[in-house]
Amino acid sequence: MMNKSHLFGYLLGLLVFVIGIPALMWLVSGRAWPYVPDSALLCVVSVLLVVCGLALSIYSIVYMRVVGKGNPFDAYGHEVAPRTKNLMTDGPYRLCRNPMLVGIYIYDVGVLIWLWSLLPLLIVLAEVILLTLQVRSEEQRLEKDFGQEYLDYKKRVGRYVFRP
Repeated sequence: MMNKSHLFGYLLGLLVFVIGIPALMWLVSGRAWPYVPDSALLCVVSVLLVVCGLALSIYSIVYMRVVGKGNPFDAYGHEVAPRTKNLMTDGPYRLCRNPMLVGIYIYDVGVLIWLWSLLPLLIVLAEVILLTLQVRSEEQRLEKDFGQEYLDYKKRVGRYVFRP
């Protein structure tokens, strides 16, 4: 059963990353509402990236909830929802340490392609910088929580880049 603090973390993630940031990207792009690119290729590539990015993020979150027994949303050392109890090293986490963020970045690239405007790129760059700072904070917590197991995992698996 999902408790209120887990639900809060998921809703906050949805509001910020799936709705809020793309809405801000749309706003700064200056595109009219609704906007559809003239190019069918841009539409197809954009939708594929958005769907794949969301699928990777959702799969990573569900995997973390089921296997890790917790929620991914930990903001700059402040527990927004109950933290995971198990170190995630399998499933999507065997490919990179932050697959849900990689999914969000893929999603954002899809939105960028849809908007085909340079200004939204600044929003994405700011997001990447802020989330990288967040990830560094989270990595310190994971080192405290899981010790050598996490340090070994960190050596084997990239932060964002998939390694064979």
